[in-house]
Amino acid sequence: MRTNNKTSIFIAGTFALLAGVLGCKKYDNPPPVYEELKPLNDVQRKVIVISIDGVTGGELRTIAAPNLAELQKTGKYTFEIQKSGIGNDASSWVTMATGVSFAKHSIGTDNFERIQDPNGDDHAEIKSYRNVLDYITQYKATKTAVITPWSNLRYYLRNADFSPVVSTDVAVKDSTINVLNKQGNVGAVMVNFRDVEVAGASGGFVATNDNYKNAILKADEYVGNILTALKARKNYAKEDWLVIVTTNHGGSNTNPQSGFLIASNKNFKQEEIKKRGFNTPLFNSTSIGAVVNNDNGLYDSGSTKDFTVQMQAKFNTENYYVGFLSKSTLISGTTQTGWMWFQTDSKKWNVSFGGTNNGSGTDRKEVNGGGIVFDGGWHTLTMTVKYVNTTTRTATLYTDGVLNTSLNISAHKSLSTSEKLTLGYKQFSGGTGLNFLGAELAYFNTALDAATVQANVALKDITKHPNYANLIGYWQNNEGTDAYIANKAPGGYDMSLSGPFTWKAMGTDVPPSVTPDANATGKSIALTPATVSANMLYWMNIKILSDFGIDGNPFLNQYEIEFLK
Repeated sequence: MRTNNKTSIFIAGTFALLAGVLGCKKYDNPPPVYEELKPLNDVQRKVIVISIDGVTGGELRTIAAPNLAELQKTGKYTFEIQKSGIGNDASSWVTMATGVSFAKHSIGTDNFERIQDPNGDDHAEIKSYRNVLDYITQYKATKTAVITPWSNLRYYLRNADFSPVVSTDVAVKDSTINVLNKQGNVGAVMVNFRDVEVAGASGGFVATNDNYKNAILKADEYVGNILTALKARKNYAKEDWLVIVTTNHGGSNTNPQSGFLIASNKNFKQEEIKKRGFNTPLFNSTSIGAVVNNDNGLYDSGSTKDFTVQMQAKFNTENYYVGFLSKSTLISGTTQTGWMWFQTDSKKWNVSFGGTNNGSGTDRKEVNGGGIVFDGGWHTLTMTVKYVNTTTRTATLYTDGVLNTSLNISAHKSLSTSEKLTLGYKQFSGGTGLNFLGAELAYFNTALDAATVQANVALKDITKHPNYANLIGYWQNNEGTDAYIANKAPGGYDMSLSGPFTWKAMGTDVPPSVTPDANATGKSIALTPATVSANMLYWMNIKILSDFGIDGNPFLNQYEIEFLK
């Protein structure tokens, strides 16, 4: 929309002249506001969001629901919406409604209450984030509506102007049509269907489950009914609607999976948007880290446990005595409990072990002689710990599958510590500085033998690992967005990112176990549920200020050539 500057300046000047004619000013006049005049035939931007909870992106692609498929023809769409941190029903809806990731809002109970501080500090200050409807009613002269059968969600979004009480999906559809028919001034509508998630709980969230498939097709039918009512609005010709159909998450409340999103407008060209290439966090600050906030003892090293930790890393600088992967206390002199991978001289990596706080009568001990890795290239670092008997517990280091060195660490007894499994800076006797990329982090609850380490150092598919059943943590670090790193092992826990991190697009410079993406240089868009409200604000011409704390990507701004005339 073009700004009518001459008209704006004329109106501002007229008011200034009148102020001077009517009398002397007693107080300073406020600065003039030059607002854009809208032409009489201006088309109003409006938005409707329809969430079909529980629809997994991959299964929807298989089912090909007809009304959603029709929307794709005038839409930007993806079947790869990533979950954001704790991705259950409440958490995902809060992320959608606020544009803020779970790492910030921490809301995840069915009552829309806070679960924990993102950094594991339950005594940290609780910060609240406004929902998108609040911003819309503040900045735009329009009405909002929420239609959901979930009473807790209705209460959470209680600031909506219209919020009919309904208890079934068919009532959601009927009430939405009623709002669209009768409320000419409504400009932002959020609709929620819940039957699909219920259907998936019986028989699975898969296209081969007839209950799940039929529930998706029924919700698709409701979407078609709503779109028909939308286009029948009295002033539809003077309204420019953005239609977003999405899901809070794929799969169940307890095991959320990737979802989908379709953003449709009559002017959009059809395009499937994807995350392209390998994207991983850049750890270039002592305040950037990724941690497992609560592992319930799963990654506890103990005194007799066997385990293996492996990671692929690229070090951009060489720094001395700085920890970069650990389950350990800080190291000060000879005192330590746990294990820590650290940078040392000679371009090699070492590991320090200590059990000082758990009855060890010896100082911490360094397993020296890891391979050369501080040379700007990708390398695979592997550490195994094998308990033999009360007098022998062997720690062994491998670089790129080659055995480097071993050391008996049994004298340190228990390595147990309440410190978190941490990827990123950890203090090592005052050392500072860090700049590296870490990916393909794997944790096995067994000590892999040398032949297995060597044979699988660049394994492309982790599920093919001979010890896959022993994998209790696998963080590929390839999300490309949000403060969240998914654990893709059969069991285990996700990681939370903190600090001023950035996701670095690696192009064809990828870890050895990653196949380069031939399309990595193309447009890459990685999305989470936070994109919903970000694009609602963008479409409504509401500037997203830093104070909003929004993490979502308003990706439609990359396609303005299609709809800005």
